[in-house]
Amino acid sequence: MTLQIDHVTEEQQSPNDGGSITLAEILRPEALAFVEELVKRFAPRIEERLAARRETQARFDKGKLPDFLIETADVRAGNWRVAPLPPDLLDRRVEITGPVDRKMVINALNSGANVFMADFEDANAPTWSNIVHGQKNLYDAVRRTIAFSAAETGKTYALKEKTAVLLVRPRGLHLPERHVRYEGKPIPGALLDFGLYFFHNAKALKERGTGPYFYLPKLESHLEARIWNDVFVFAQTALGVPQGTIKATVLIETLPAAFEMDEILYELREHSAGLNCGRWDYIFSFIKKRRNDPNAVLPDRSLVTMDKGFLRAYAKLVIKTCHRRGVHAMGGMAAQIPIKDNPAENEAALARVRADKLREVKDGHDGTWVAHPGLVPIAREVFDAHMPGQNQLNVLREDVQVTREELLEVPVGPRTEAGARHNIRVGIQYIESWLRGLGCVPLYNLMEDAATAEISRAQVWQWLHHNAKLEDGTVLDRERFARFVEEEMVRIRGEVGEKRHATGKYAEARALFESLSTAESFEEFLTIPAYAKL
Repeated sequence: MTLQIDHVTEEQQSPNDGGSITLAEILRPEALAFVEELVKRFAPRIEERLAARRETQARFDKGKLPDFLIETADVRAGNWRVAPLPPDLLDRRVEITGPVDRKMVINALNSGANVFMADFEDANAPTWSNIVHGQKNLYDAVRRTIAFSAAETGKTYALKEKTAVLLVRPRGLHLPERHVRYEGKPIPGALLDFGLYFFHNAKALKERGTGPYFYLPKLESHLEARIWNDVFVFAQTALGVPQGTIKATVLIETLPAAFEMDEILYELREHSAGLNCGRWDYIFSFIKKRRNDPNAVLPDRSLVTMDKGFLRAYAKLVIKTCHRRGVHAMGGMAAQIPIKDNPAENEAALARVRADKLREVKDGHDGTWVAHPGLVPIAREVFDAHMPGQNQLNVLREDVQVTREELLEVPVGPRTEAGARHNIRVGIQYIESWLRGLGCVPLYNLMEDAATAEISRAQVWQWLHHNAKLEDGTVLDRERFARFVEEEMVRIRGEVGEKRHATGKYAEARALFESLSTAESFEEFLTIPAYAKL
């Protein structure tokens, strides 16, 4: 075997992990040999598609805008449908997401949601410990041997009899795994995450009446979906799993993918479980792809909502496209966190969640996402009241005709100093937590992950790059940005306290946020330079 992997000892295993497998067994030779085969076959194709992304971005930078593909018009016009779904994926009305740490996995599976998406991507800082322990946690969860004992409280956690259906989100195709190398190069993190999970759990899941189900992030084209479909076909053949056992939901969270929804479903038609409105990454992608366009400068992040502009158009198109093909159209994330110490603010936040979920279910979505177990009852209440069946695949939305112009429509609204300052605070504090190995962070009553932090730094870059006027008539320039950062660092220090500030990574986070925000060229993903600092 030519795969090179960093050594992991059992001493890295925390004492309360328990479970039915060791870290060494997660990385046993047969599992790594399977991952190596995936890398040999598919890493070169992934590199080709990443190069194609750069070429596409270069065209966008010169003024070309995304459009529906002429060469795949027959796919969009055809009457094909995806393969039937397994019984445990027919009702997905409430899904919860979160990182793959042990306590979170247990609490999410016990949350009362229909589905738990265990996340190796935006909610996970990819330290080697997080990746390997995450695989162990999912192995134990699949076999229901997972348990956790909190050292500080003595409280123990274990699975209830009825749990959510487990889906797993591997990292995006762009993210490397530097701890594993093939021919001297870091392998794609996506292939490691998928490969280890599928190798260890595919047959066990099938024996338990479910299956290896996935969420696929950050896809930008149907040709990238084709790679994943070929990965699935190879993996099932290699391990003797029937073709079509894998089911995958694709997050439509990049601007180019919105113009290739039919084509993405078609490529995955034997393995598709539908599409999802990945709203936060979609906003980030909209900024990134149109970064040189002065007509695409967005208002405050809080005003870029699902009922306006390009977000409204793409949500309706997701529903129409999916239901025409006989598969689920999942709604977006509610990132709110229950506010325990302020009943009035808490009720206002929950009212926003209800309104968002009501819009989704009335539009025809088959389910929705929440970030906190406390929101599961609210989302379920709304969907139960308006979706008596398992889904809404019968709601075809033939009234919807979404145009290219609607998919590119920029929401109207002010850009404010308060919005700029909020982006700075959130961006720096999220990066600081990420550098400490935490990928999912509560900030200002919202659950922030890499996608929302990407919006923060991308929006600041966009406003600076285009000399955007704020609501008061002034321009956000570099000098003013530097002053805002200095003042917000003082505020952050006061909010977190001297001890937390002294032991944190705030200086590193600030430096990275400032460099990303003021760079002449736009960094594709903040997690790439941040990964070098983990």
